[in-house]
Amino acid sequence: MAALGDKAVAFSLVCVPECDSTNTRLMAEPPPDDGRVHVLAADVQTAGRGRRGRVWQSWPGASLTFSALWRFAPGAPVPAGLSLVAGLAVARALEGLGVEGVQLKWPNDVLIHGCKLAGILVELMPGRGRTPAAVVGIGINLRLPADAAIDYPTGVTDLAACLPAPPGAGALLARVLAELQALFEIYAAAGFPALRGAWQQRNAFADLPVRILGEAESLSGRCAGVDEDGALLLETETGLRRVLSGEVSLRVAG
Repeated sequence: MAALGDKAVAFSLVCVPECDSTNTRLMAEPPPDDGRVHVLAADVQTAGRGRRGRVWQSWPGASLTFSALWRFAPGAPVPAGLSLVAGLAVARALEGLGVEGVQLKWPNDVLIHGCKLAGILVELMPGRGRTPAAVVGIGINLRLPADAAIDYPTGVTDLAACLPAPPGAGALLARVLAELQALFEIYAAAGFPALRGAWQQRNAFADLPVRILGEAESLSGRCAGVDEDGALLLETETGLRRVLSGEVSLRVAG
């Protein structure tokens, strides 16, 4: 926590060598609300989760994987566009390190020149009468094993391939947490519209023909960015469509 400087007082950090899933652990056993952001980091997750039931693969020293429990003001509406804000925070942290070619893929991937470097899983805390809260899980590839087999349409990369002297997991965690805190403060005050333009600047598929693969239907059109709720905008032959569901797969048409 020393790397966070005076921002450290805003966080409670627990680091473990191994756990099933940091998201699952925080969702099942949320720490008491003491005004701090509670963070659980693990060197290895044996049951790390991504979107659509995918598994986040993990090897010792290969990735930074952590989850943070963020609580919002009582009576606040259900957070919209939260995974996009988290992705933007990761992007800004990487850019601050000098990483080039950082892109954001709706709704939860961080790419480097088209290859996946990081993934995000946001889950809202259930229950009536509680302070609105979300668990934000983030996984960033640091140094993947040579024989790592990860299925991703455009390939994967790691931080070691992006920087000649990448920081350690602790220093990177501090950078990401600092960016999350800064952007979530803006988000809490003004919502996603205040950060929409910054996300759009890094949109990996801006103005490109794409295909959305959902459970109910498949859509094709031009990616027109995101709206003020974080929904994907798709220009189709029948007009502009808003894609809200997280259960979709975004692919460049071809």
